[in-house]
Amino acid sequence: MDSAAVQHGCAHYSRGCSVVAPCCGQVFACRHCHNDAKNSLEVDDPRDRHEIPRHEIKKVICSLCSKEQDVQQNCSNCGACMGKYFCEICKFFDDDISKGQYHCDGCGICRTGGVDNFFHCDTCGCCYSNVLKDSHRCVERAMHHNCPVCFEYLFDSTKDISVLQCGHTIHLECMNEMRAHHRFSCPVCSRSACDMSATWRKLDEEVAATPMPDIYQKKMVWILCNDCSATSSVRFHVLGQKCPGCSSYNTRETRAACPRM
Repeated sequence: MDSAAVQHGCAHYSRGCSVVAPCCGQVFACRHCHNDAKNSLEVDDPRDRHEIPRHEIKKVICSLCSKEQDVQQNCSNCGACMGKYFCEICKFFDDDISKGQYHCDGCGICRTGGVDNFFHCDTCGCCYSNVLKDSHRCVERAMHHNCPVCFEYLFDSTKDISVLQCGHTIHLECMNEMRAHHRFSCPVCSRSACDMSATWRKLDEEVAATPMPDIYQKKMVWILCNDCSATSSVRFHVLGQKCPGCSSYNTRETRAACPRM
């Protein structure tokens, strides 16, 4: 029965059942299949677009014998295992247990990666890798929003998510796309998204090797540092303004230039 169940499923999961959506009464292989069909721009009337309330699923249909039944791991009719991993809370089935699925009571949903490799941060309201346990910056409900690049909801996204130094979150593939276009600051708060110290040292060398013309030698500007939030008056340079507090070049001009002296 188990080997036969693996043959069933969809592009998202290998499983032995389909779900009956409580919202529209239609049958779909999984919640993602439902949301792709019912919450897309292809649905003409925006009022008809919706996502499936996963915790409210009451009925599933066995892929082997087509028996409709209450949510349970083994088919009540033929006995087939409809998912080697089964969560009664999330109404979730998956035969691929190599993902290390586990249910997080704090998140209220199932996660992947192995329960021993992650911890739930009550302030951030989500699960993070143990690597970040003593080093991440807490941001309240950090993943309960859309990715600032692609605008997909992050909390229950199936894609890898990166936690930036500032504590904000973003899809890893979106972060890599930003870096490919030489964007290294958080799209939410503008702080540096990674350790930029080597880049700042290189900019120091570039600034030293590029003296400004005499007319700009004494030109001063007010800047706000995006990394440490300090406001300073510094000498203007066409390559960038360095924060005297934290040595970052991730700054922006806040006031008109002071008169030359």
